[in-house]
Amino acid sequence: MDQSILSEAIQSFINQNINADVNQLALQKNKFPNADWTSILNQIAAKQKAKTKLPTWFDTENIIYPSKISVEQTSSERTAEYKSQLVSGEILIDLSGGFGVDDFYFAQKVKQVIHCEINEELSEIVEHNFKHLNVSNIECISGDSYDILKSKNETLNWIYIDPSRRNDSKGKVFMLKDCLPNVPENIDFYFGFSPNIMIKTAPLLDITAGLSEMKNVKAIHIVAFENEVKELLWILEKDYAKSITIFTVNLLKNETETFSFELDTENQAHFGLPQKYLYEPNAAIMKSGGFDVVSTQFKLDKLHQHSHLYTSETLINFPGRRFEIQQIIGYNKNEMKPFLENQKANITTRNFPDSVESIRKKWKIKDGGNLYCFFTTDANNNKIVLLCSKL
Repeated sequence: MDQSILSEAIQSFINQNINADVNQLALQKNKFPNADWTSILNQIAAKQKAKTKLPTWFDTENIIYPSKISVEQTSSERTAEYKSQLVSGEILIDLSGGFGVDDFYFAQKVKQVIHCEINEELSEIVEHNFKHLNVSNIECISGDSYDILKSKNETLNWIYIDPSRRNDSKGKVFMLKDCLPNVPENIDFYFGFSPNIMIKTAPLLDITAGLSEMKNVKAIHIVAFENEVKELLWILEKDYAKSITIFTVNLLKNETETFSFELDTENQAHFGLPQKYLYEPNAAIMKSGGFDVVSTQFKLDKLHQHSHLYTSETLINFPGRRFEIQQIIGYNKNEMKPFLENQKANITTRNFPDSVESIRKKWKIKDGGNLYCFFTTDANNNKIVLLCSKL
Protein backbone atom coordinates (compact mmCIF):
# COMPACT_ATOMS: atom_id res chain seq x y z
CA MET A 1 0.00 0.00 0.00
CA ASP A 2 1.46 3.33 -1.10
CA GLN A 3 1.34 5.55 2.00
CA SER A 4 2.89 8.52 0.20
CA ILE A 5 -0.44 9.42 -1.41
CA LEU A 6 -1.77 10.26 2.08
CA SER A 7 0.50 13.31 2.34
CA GLU A 8 -1.38 16.55 2.84
CA ALA A 9 -0.07 18.01 -0.42
CA ILE A 10 -1.06 15.00 -2.54
CA GLN A 11 -4.51 14.70 -0.91
CA SER A 12 -5.06 18.39 -1.58
CA PHE A 13 -4.01 17.92 -5.21
CA ILE A 14 -6.41 14.96 -5.60
CA ASN A 15 -9.34 16.98 -4.21
CA GLN A 16 -8.51 20.02 -6.32
CA ASN A 17 -8.57 17.87 -9.48
CA ILE A 18 -11.57 15.72 -8.68
CA ASN A 19 -13.43 17.00 -11.76
CA ALA A 20 -10.38 17.07 -14.03
CA ASP A 21 -9.77 14.93 -17.13
CA VAL A 22 -7.33 12.29 -15.89
CA ASN A 23 -6.03 11.68 -19.42
CA GLN A 24 -5.05 15.34 -19.65
CA LEU A 25 -3.42 15.24 -16.21
CA ALA A 26 -1.38 12.23 -17.33
CA LEU A 27 0.36 14.45 -19.90
CA GLN A 28 1.64 16.76 -17.16
CA LYS A 29 4.93 16.40 -15.36
CA ASN A 30 4.83 14.68 -11.96
CA LYS A 31 4.43 17.44 -9.38
CA PHE A 32 5.48 15.06 -6.58
CA PRO A 33 8.86 13.46 -7.40
CA ASN A 34 8.79 11.32 -4.24
CA ALA A 35 5.49 9.69 -5.20
CA ASP A 36 4.32 7.59 -8.13
CA TRP A 37 2.42 9.80 -10.62
CA THR A 38 0.37 6.87 -11.94
CA SER A 39 -0.82 6.03 -8.40
CA ILE A 40 -1.91 9.62 -7.84
CA LEU A 41 -3.82 9.68 -11.13
CA ASN A 42 -5.45 6.37 -10.23
CA GLN A 43 -6.65 7.88 -6.93
CA ILE A 44 -8.31 10.73 -8.83
CA ALA A 45 -9.95 8.38 -11.37
CA ALA A 46 -11.19 5.99 -8.69
CA LYS A 47 -12.44 8.80 -6.43
CA GLN A 48 -14.37 10.26 -9.37
CA LYS A 49 -16.16 6.92 -9.71
CA ALA A 50 -16.88 6.89 -5.97
CA LYS A 51 -18.57 10.32 -5.93
CA THR A 52 -22.07 9.06 -6.63
CA LYS A 53 -21.58 5.33 -6.07
CA LEU A 54 -19.81 5.52 -2.68
CA PRO A 55 -20.61 8.93 -1.15
CA THR A 56 -19.54 7.84 2.37
CA TRP A 57 -16.05 6.98 1.09
CA PHE A 58 -15.92 10.08 -1.10
CA ASP A 59 -16.77 12.37 1.82
CA THR A 60 -14.26 10.76 4.22
CA GLU A 61 -10.71 12.12 4.44
CA ASN A 62 -7.60 9.98 3.78
CA ILE A 63 -9.42 7.15 2.00
CA ILE A 64 -7.18 5.09 -0.26
CA TYR A 65 -8.72 3.68 -3.42
CA PRO A 66 -7.71 0.56 -5.33
CA SER A 67 -7.81 0.57 -9.14
CA LYS A 68 -10.66 2.34 -10.91
CA ILE A 69 -11.97 -1.01 -12.17
CA SER A 70 -12.19 -2.32 -8.58
CA VAL A 71 -14.39 0.65 -7.69
CA GLU A 72 -16.50 0.03 -10.82
CA GLN A 73 -17.00 -3.62 -9.87
CA THR A 74 -17.83 -3.09 -6.20
CA SER A 75 -21.37 -2.82 -4.83
CA SER A 76 -22.88 0.62 -4.59
CA GLU A 77 -23.85 1.86 -1.14
CA ARG A 78 -27.55 1.58 -2.01
CA THR A 79 -27.31 -2.10 -2.97
CA ALA A 80 -24.98 -2.87 -0.03
CA GLU A 81 -27.45 -1.28 2.38
CA TYR A 82 -30.25 -3.44 0.94
CA LYS A 83 -28.14 -6.60 1.40
CA SER A 84 -27.48 -5.76 5.04
CA GLN A 85 -31.21 -5.94 5.78
CA LEU A 86 -31.13 -9.66 4.97
CA VAL A 87 -28.62 -10.67 7.66
CA SER A 88 -28.42 -10.67 11.48
CA GLY A 89 -26.62 -12.43 14.31
CA GLU A 90 -23.18 -12.57 15.88
CA ILE A 91 -20.68 -13.37 13.10
CA LEU A 92 -20.64 -13.04 9.30
CA ILE A 93 -17.66 -14.01 7.15
CA ASP A 94 -17.19 -12.51 3.70
CA LEU A 95 -15.12 -14.93 1.61
CA SER A 96 -14.48 -12.42 -1.20
CA GLY A 97 -14.17 -9.10 0.61
CA GLY A 98 -12.95 -6.84 -2.20
CA PHE A 99 -13.20 -3.12 -1.40
CA GLY A 100 -15.36 -3.88 1.65
CA VAL A 101 -18.49 -1.87 0.84
CA ASP A 102 -20.84 -4.77 1.60
CA ASP A 103 -19.01 -5.48 4.86
CA PHE A 104 -19.28 -1.85 5.97
CA TYR A 105 -23.07 -2.27 5.89
CA PHE A 106 -23.10 -5.85 7.22
CA ALA A 107 -21.19 -4.52 10.25
CA GLN A 108 -24.20 -2.35 11.08
CA LYS A 109 -26.42 -5.45 11.38
CA VAL A 110 -24.01 -8.15 12.66
CA LYS A 111 -21.80 -7.91 15.76
CA GLN A 112 -18.62 -9.13 14.03
CA VAL A 113 -17.66 -9.27 10.34
CA ILE A 114 -14.62 -11.09 8.94
CA HIS A 115 -13.33 -9.63 5.66
CA CYS A 116 -11.28 -12.16 3.66
CA GLU A 117 -9.27 -10.93 0.69
CA ILE A 118 -6.62 -12.89 -1.19
CA ASN A 119 -4.95 -9.70 -2.48
CA GLU A 120 -2.73 -8.58 0.41
CA GLU A 121 -2.43 -4.96 -0.73
CA LEU A 122 -6.21 -4.61 -1.16
CA SER A 123 -6.72 -6.13 2.31
CA GLU A 124 -4.37 -3.49 3.78
CA ILE A 125 -6.20 -0.70 1.93
CA VAL A 126 -9.58 -1.87 3.23
CA GLU A 127 -8.29 -2.17 6.82
CA HIS A 128 -6.87 1.35 6.57
CA ASN A 129 -10.16 2.70 5.21
CA PHE A 130 -12.29 1.06 7.90
CA LYS A 131 -10.26 2.89 10.56
CA HIS A 132 -10.97 6.23 8.89
CA LEU A 133 -14.62 5.26 8.49
CA ASN A 134 -14.71 4.60 12.27
CA VAL A 135 -15.68 0.94 11.90
CA SER A 136 -14.24 -1.26 14.65
CA ASN A 137 -16.12 -4.57 14.33
CA ILE A 138 -14.58 -5.78 11.04
CA GLU A 139 -11.50 -8.02 11.05
CA CYS A 140 -9.49 -7.99 7.82
CA ILE A 141 -7.61 -11.19 6.99
CA SER A 142 -5.50 -11.64 3.86
CA GLY A 143 -5.29 -15.12 2.35
CA ASP A 144 -7.24 -17.88 0.66
CA SER A 145 -10.81 -17.85 1.99
CA TYR A 146 -11.00 -21.67 1.95
CA ASP A 147 -8.05 -21.91 4.34
CA ILE A 148 -9.32 -19.04 6.50
CA LEU A 149 -12.71 -20.69 6.83
CA LYS A 150 -11.08 -24.06 7.58
CA SER A 151 -9.19 -22.49 10.50
CA LYS A 152 -12.43 -21.37 12.16
CA ASN A 153 -13.67 -23.68 14.89
CA GLU A 154 -16.90 -21.78 15.58
CA THR A 155 -20.35 -21.71 14.02
CA LEU A 156 -20.94 -18.59 11.93
CA ASN A 157 -24.35 -17.02 11.42
CA TRP A 158 -23.71 -16.12 7.78
CA ILE A 159 -21.29 -16.81 4.95
CA TYR A 160 -21.29 -14.19 2.18
CA ILE A 161 -19.70 -14.92 -1.20
CA ASP A 162 -19.28 -12.76 -4.29
CA PRO A 163 -17.68 -15.20 -6.76
CA SER A 164 -15.65 -13.74 -9.62
CA ARG A 165 -15.52 -15.22 -13.12
CA ARG A 166 -12.24 -16.91 -13.96
CA ASN A 167 -10.28 -15.36 -16.83
CA ASP A 168 -10.53 -18.55 -18.86
CA SER A 169 -14.35 -18.47 -18.72
CA LYS A 170 -14.73 -15.49 -21.09
CA GLY A 171 -17.12 -16.17 -23.93
CA LYS A 172 -18.75 -19.12 -22.15
CA VAL A 173 -22.29 -19.22 -20.79
CA PHE A 174 -22.15 -17.76 -17.28
CA MET A 175 -22.13 -20.67 -14.80
CA LEU A 176 -21.24 -20.57 -11.10
CA LYS A 177 -18.85 -23.49 -11.53
CA ASP A 178 -16.75 -21.20 -13.77
CA CYS A 179 -16.23 -18.76 -10.89
CA LEU A 180 -13.85 -18.45 -7.96
CA PRO A 181 -14.62 -19.67 -5.42
CA ASN A 182 -16.49 -22.58 -6.99
CA VAL A 183 -19.67 -22.43 -4.91
CA PRO A 184 -21.47 -25.56 -6.24
CA GLU A 185 -18.34 -27.65 -5.57
CA ASN A 186 -17.84 -26.27 -2.03
CA ILE A 187 -21.44 -25.88 -0.85
CA ASP A 188 -21.37 -28.79 1.63
CA PHE A 189 -18.06 -27.49 3.00
CA TYR A 190 -19.64 -24.05 3.56
CA PHE A 191 -22.72 -25.51 5.26
CA GLY A 192 -20.34 -27.19 7.72
CA PHE A 193 -19.62 -23.72 9.14
CA SER A 194 -22.90 -21.83 8.75
CA PRO A 195 -26.58 -22.64 8.20
CA ASN A 196 -27.05 -19.46 6.12
CA ILE A 197 -25.26 -18.50 2.91
CA MET A 198 -25.73 -15.44 0.73
CA ILE A 199 -24.27 -15.51 -2.77
CA LYS A 200 -24.08 -12.42 -4.94
CA THR A 201 -23.96 -12.97 -8.70
CA ALA A 202 -24.01 -10.72 -11.73
CA PRO A 203 -27.39 -10.18 -13.50
CA LEU A 204 -25.92 -12.13 -16.42
CA LEU A 205 -26.53 -15.40 -14.55
CA ASP A 206 -29.74 -17.07 -15.73
CA ILE A 207 -31.97 -17.92 -12.75
CA THR A 208 -32.85 -21.38 -14.09
CA ALA A 209 -29.16 -22.12 -14.69
CA GLY A 210 -28.27 -20.97 -11.18
CA LEU A 211 -30.96 -23.17 -9.64
CA SER A 212 -29.66 -26.17 -11.60
CA GLU A 213 -26.24 -25.70 -9.96
CA MET A 214 -27.29 -24.91 -6.38
CA LYS A 215 -29.29 -26.66 -3.69
CA ASN A 216 -31.15 -25.46 -0.57
CA VAL A 217 -32.10 -22.15 -2.21
CA LYS A 218 -34.68 -20.37 -0.03
CA ALA A 219 -34.96 -17.03 -1.82
CA ILE A 220 -33.57 -15.02 -4.71
CA HIS A 221 -33.44 -11.22 -4.50
CA ILE A 222 -33.18 -9.40 -7.83
CA VAL A 223 -31.78 -5.96 -7.05
CA ALA A 224 -32.04 -3.08 -9.52
CA PHE A 225 -30.83 0.49 -9.06
CA GLU A 226 -32.62 3.20 -11.06
CA ASN A 227 -34.22 0.45 -13.17
CA GLU A 228 -30.96 -1.33 -14.05
CA VAL A 229 -30.48 -4.79 -12.55
CA LYS A 230 -27.19 -4.76 -10.63
CA GLU A 231 -27.07 -8.10 -8.83
CA LEU A 232 -28.82 -11.31 -7.87
CA LEU A 233 -28.70 -12.38 -4.22
CA TRP A 234 -29.16 -16.11 -3.58
CA ILE A 235 -30.18 -17.00 -0.02
CA LEU A 236 -29.35 -20.60 0.87
CA GLU A 237 -30.37 -22.33 4.09
CA LYS A 238 -28.99 -25.67 5.25
CA ASP A 239 -31.40 -28.56 4.52
CA TYR A 240 -34.02 -26.17 3.07
CA ALA A 241 -36.25 -27.97 0.54
CA LYS A 242 -39.48 -25.95 0.35
CA SER A 243 -40.68 -23.42 -2.22
CA ILE A 244 -38.39 -20.62 -3.40
CA THR A 245 -39.47 -16.99 -3.04
CA ILE A 246 -38.44 -14.44 -5.65
CA PHE A 247 -38.07 -10.87 -4.39
CA THR A 248 -37.66 -8.04 -6.88
CA VAL A 249 -36.50 -4.63 -5.71
CA ASN A 250 -35.92 -1.46 -7.71
CA LEU A 251 -34.04 1.16 -5.69
CA LEU A 252 -35.07 4.62 -6.87
CA LYS A 253 -34.05 8.06 -5.66
CA ASN A 254 -37.03 8.65 -3.37
CA GLU A 255 -38.71 5.26 -3.19
CA THR A 256 -38.23 1.51 -3.51
CA GLU A 257 -40.42 -0.64 -5.76
CA THR A 258 -40.88 -4.18 -4.43
CA PHE A 259 -42.66 -7.27 -5.73
CA SER A 260 -42.46 -10.92 -4.68
CA PHE A 261 -43.87 -14.31 -5.57
CA GLU A 262 -43.25 -18.00 -5.03
CA LEU A 263 -41.47 -19.75 -7.86
CA ASP A 264 -43.37 -22.53 -9.66
CA THR A 265 -46.71 -21.49 -8.16
CA GLU A 266 -49.50 -21.91 -10.70
CA ASN A 267 -50.50 -18.50 -12.12
CA GLN A 268 -52.81 -17.93 -15.06
CA ALA A 269 -52.56 -14.55 -16.74
CA HIS A 270 -55.72 -12.86 -17.99
CA PHE A 271 -55.38 -11.49 -21.53
CA GLY A 272 -57.17 -8.51 -22.98
CA LEU A 273 -57.01 -5.66 -25.48
CA PRO A 274 -55.55 -2.27 -24.47
CA GLN A 275 -57.74 -0.22 -22.13
CA LYS A 276 -57.17 3.27 -20.67
CA TYR A 277 -53.85 2.66 -18.88
CA LEU A 278 -50.66 0.81 -19.80
CA TYR A 279 -48.06 -0.68 -17.43
CA GLU A 280 -44.46 -1.68 -18.13
CA PRO A 281 -42.77 -3.73 -15.33
CA ASN A 282 -39.43 -2.52 -13.98
CA ALA A 283 -36.16 -4.25 -14.92
CA ALA A 284 -36.07 -6.42 -11.78
CA ILE A 285 -39.49 -7.92 -12.56
CA MET A 286 -38.49 -8.43 -16.19
CA LYS A 287 -35.43 -10.38 -14.98
CA SER A 288 -37.59 -12.50 -12.64
CA GLY A 289 -39.73 -13.90 -15.44
CA GLY A 290 -42.85 -13.62 -13.25
CA PHE A 291 -44.98 -12.26 -16.05
CA ASP A 292 -48.17 -14.22 -15.41
CA VAL A 293 -48.10 -13.57 -11.65
CA VAL A 294 -47.99 -9.79 -12.37
CA SER A 295 -51.35 -10.18 -14.11
CA THR A 296 -52.91 -12.16 -11.24
CA GLN A 297 -51.46 -10.16 -8.33
CA PHE A 298 -52.35 -6.74 -9.73
CA LYS A 299 -55.53 -7.90 -11.50
CA LEU A 300 -54.31 -6.53 -14.83
CA ASP A 301 -54.93 -7.78 -18.36
CA LYS A 302 -51.82 -8.86 -20.25
CA LEU A 303 -51.68 -7.69 -23.87
CA HIS A 304 -50.15 -10.92 -25.19
CA GLN A 305 -48.39 -13.99 -23.80
CA HIS A 306 -45.03 -12.65 -25.03
CA SER A 307 -45.57 -8.88 -24.84
CA HIS A 308 -45.12 -8.38 -21.06
CA LEU A 309 -47.20 -5.22 -21.09
CA TYR A 310 -50.35 -4.84 -18.97
CA THR A 311 -53.50 -2.75 -19.11
CA SER A 312 -56.46 -1.64 -16.99
CA GLU A 313 -59.43 0.73 -17.09
CA THR A 314 -58.62 2.29 -13.70
CA LEU A 315 -55.17 3.49 -12.60
CA ILE A 316 -53.29 1.49 -9.93
CA ASN A 317 -49.93 1.72 -8.13
CA PHE A 318 -47.44 -0.42 -10.02
CA PRO A 319 -43.72 -1.32 -9.75
CA GLY A 320 -42.67 0.11 -13.11
CA ARG A 321 -43.67 2.78 -15.61
CA ARG A 322 -47.31 3.85 -16.04
CA PHE A 323 -48.87 5.48 -19.07
CA GLU A 324 -52.21 6.77 -20.24
CA ILE A 325 -53.09 5.43 -23.69
CA GLN A 326 -54.12 8.31 -25.95
CA GLN A 327 -54.62 6.37 -29.17
CA ILE A 328 -54.23 2.89 -30.61
CA ILE A 329 -53.25 2.57 -34.28
CA GLY A 330 -52.50 -0.37 -36.52
CA TYR A 331 -48.97 -0.87 -37.78
CA ASN A 332 -49.63 -0.05 -41.43
CA LYS A 333 -48.88 2.78 -43.85
CA ASN A 334 -52.37 4.30 -43.79
CA GLU A 335 -52.41 4.72 -40.02
CA MET A 336 -48.71 5.33 -39.35
CA LYS A 337 -48.18 8.15 -41.87
CA PRO A 338 -50.59 10.75 -40.44
CA PHE A 339 -49.74 10.04 -36.79
CA LEU A 340 -46.02 9.31 -36.56
CA GLU A 341 -44.13 10.04 -39.77
CA ASN A 342 -41.62 12.88 -39.16
CA GLN A 343 -42.77 13.14 -35.54
CA LYS A 344 -40.76 13.15 -32.29
CA ALA A 345 -41.35 10.21 -29.95
CA ASN A 346 -39.87 7.79 -27.40
CA ILE A 347 -40.09 4.28 -28.84
CA THR A 348 -40.28 0.92 -27.04
CA THR A 349 -40.79 -2.45 -28.73
CA ARG A 350 -42.25 -5.49 -26.96
CA ASN A 351 -42.90 -8.71 -28.89
CA PHE A 352 -42.50 -6.89 -32.19
CA PRO A 353 -40.60 -8.00 -35.32
CA ASP A 354 -38.90 -4.64 -36.10
CA SER A 355 -36.17 -3.00 -34.02
CA VAL A 356 -36.41 0.54 -32.63
CA GLU A 357 -33.67 1.62 -35.04
CA SER A 358 -35.45 0.25 -38.12
CA ILE A 359 -38.78 1.79 -37.03
CA ARG A 360 -37.17 5.22 -36.63
CA LYS A 361 -35.49 4.95 -40.02
CA LYS A 362 -38.58 3.68 -41.85
CA TRP A 363 -40.98 6.29 -40.48
CA LYS A 364 -38.44 9.12 -39.93
CA ILE A 365 -39.33 9.34 -36.23
CA LYS A 366 -36.98 11.52 -34.18
CA ASP A 367 -36.02 10.64 -30.59
CA GLY A 368 -37.40 12.50 -27.56
CA GLY A 369 -40.44 14.57 -26.76
CA ASN A 370 -43.44 13.77 -24.54
CA LEU A 371 -45.01 11.11 -26.76
CA TYR A 372 -44.32 7.47 -25.80
CA CYS A 373 -44.99 4.84 -28.45
CA PHE A 374 -45.17 1.12 -27.72
CA PHE A 375 -44.88 -1.10 -30.77
CA THR A 376 -46.27 -4.47 -29.74
CA THR A 377 -48.59 -7.38 -30.52
CA ASP A 378 -52.08 -7.59 -28.98
CA ALA A 379 -54.10 -10.58 -27.76
CA ASN A 380 -55.50 -11.08 -31.27
CA ASN A 381 -51.95 -11.24 -32.71
CA ASN A 382 -52.31 -7.89 -34.44
CA LYS A 383 -49.30 -5.57 -34.71
CA ILE A 384 -50.30 -2.32 -33.01
CA VAL A 385 -48.84 0.97 -31.81
CA LEU A 386 -49.93 2.48 -28.50
CA LEU A 387 -49.55 6.28 -28.39
CA CYS A 388 -49.19 7.20 -24.72
CA SER A 389 -48.42 9.97 -22.27
CA LYS A 390 -46.27 9.12 -19.27
CA LEU A 391 -47.81 9.41 -15.79
